[in-house]
Amino acid sequence: MRLNGTYFTLLTAMTVALLSLKSHLFCPMNTTLMMPSSISSSKGYCSHHHHNNIPKVNICDDFARNILPPATNISSTLCVDRNGCCNFTSVQSAINVVNDSSQMRTIIWINKGIYIEKVTIPKTKVNVTLQGQGMESTAIVWNDTANSSGGTFYSASLSVFGANFIAKNISFMNVAPIAKPGDKGAQAVAIRVAGDQAAFWGCGFFGAQDTLHDDSGRHYFKECYIQGSIDFIFGDARSLYENCQLISMASPVPAGLKMINGAVTAHGRVSKDENTGFAFVNCSIGGTGRILLGRAWRPFSRVIFAFTSMTDIISPEGWNDFNDPLRDQTVFYGEYKCSGTGANQTLRAPYVLKLNDTQAASFLNSSYVDGDQWLQPYS
Repeated sequence: MRLNGTYFTLLTAMTVALLSLKSHLFCPMNTTLMMPSSISSSKGYCSHHHHNNIPKVNICDDFARNILPPATNISSTLCVDRNGCCNFTSVQSAINVVNDSSQMRTIIWINKGIYIEKVTIPKTKVNVTLQGQGMESTAIVWNDTANSSGGTFYSASLSVFGANFIAKNISFMNVAPIAKPGDKGAQAVAIRVAGDQAAFWGCGFFGAQDTLHDDSGRHYFKECYIQGSIDFIFGDARSLYENCQLISMASPVPAGLKMINGAVTAHGRVSKDENTGFAFVNCSIGGTGRILLGRAWRPFSRVIFAFTSMTDIISPEGWNDFNDPLRDQTVFYGEYKCSGTGANQTLRAPYVLKLNDTQAASFLNSSYVDGDQWLQPYS
């Protein structure tokens, strides 16, 4: 299935993403944020305005020094501040000093700011927490695409391969130009999550096509904001999304046109024996465009939406088999007690399940991702 439509310009994309993060919070009070058209540095960009009536401000005056105290399961707490108020000015430099294969948790406390860098948490760095100061105050930003990085999987602003990763109150963004119809290689991932047992609390994910690569492993997302246009949550993980906002930034579709120009999910389950799939519970879907709930990226794609509110941007058919009718027999697409105009199942694709209580039960809480074995309560 080909998705059509005219997409927002790069300027619009950057404006939506950066202004939604309240960019005035990212610099000291006497500076103005500047975003370069081509990102090539890991430093933040602030331009100082010198006025006689503005007193000099120490950029570290507002630095919160009451860092989390050590606990029995924490080996170390590192601190990142792009203005030099901590030991590290970049996120990657802090990750690099984390002990390999540590059985204790390392908390990396990240002060408010835009951190313009491409970050990787390798497989050897386990039990790492990135603690921001709010999804509207702390962000990791880069602008790679499939073309510039050698493939969609390598375009992520943050790549997580280490197990037992946690992120709290931080945003991940890819501000590459949004693909135009027919463009190839313009996919731009904000985050790739390929480590097992990863949890995200109060995080933001900003991009367009392929924003969140939920690649592999068991993952949990709570009260997150996820923005994109085409397949903006994709991969082959087993993940639970609770109380998340899913926001389409596909361009508005003129009245009377029936074209579809976006999709929320593209799950990549390749076998009926794979215990993977995306479950969305108590979420909301809004934004612009006319989009699908999911596309069958692989033959056994599995996605369910439960107790989720859907606006009229959801197309009546709701789902697509990737133009392969054989997948109608193998996908598992289900909806359970959803609400809103977009949740009307009258014209849904014939292979979509209207789940009953028994069918839905295993997807509705953290037991779906074996959370009782590894998921820590938010603190």
